Amino acid sequence: MKNWKRLLISIFICQLAGIIGSFFTTGAINTWYIFLEKPSFAPPNWLFAPVWISLYTLMGVSFYLVWQSSLGKKEHKAAINLFLVHLVFNSAWSIIFFGAQEIGLALLEILLLLVLLVAVIVKFYQIDKKAALLLLPYFVWVSFASFLNYQLWVLNR
Repeated sequence: MKNWKRLLISIFICQLAGIIGSFFTTGAINTWYIFLEKPSFAPPNWLFAPVWISLYTLMGVSFYLVWQSSLGKKEHKAAINLFLVHLVFNSAWSIIFFGAQEIGLALLEILLLLVLLVAVIVKFYQIDKKAALLLLPYFVWVSFASFLNYQLWVLNR
């Protein structure tokens, strides 16, 4: 890691997406989400926070690697911008699902997030393969979350 300040900023930016989402999630867990019918494979509520904190950290390191290798390279700006746009969609899911309590709309949003994430992984792979590989656990989790969101929509409409 060549630039610790840039690394910390990168991780902070990603963790901030989670913090924004948590404002909408925390209150809804015990007042709305707890009463939803859930599929048998739904993880326990306590698991989500440590998983997301870990994923946001990996995302931050990934972003750092691309940001660091993109210095002075205008053609890499699109990858950075795509990553930042994808973070907005990441936070928006919590706002839609937990804040607005719109399971169906959240399903559409998370599928769009998944498409954006694949695009980010492809762009990052072209710049730094390690950065792309760091996003694979996140891809697996968002894929699982998409299926969970779908099942919640089916069970609670």
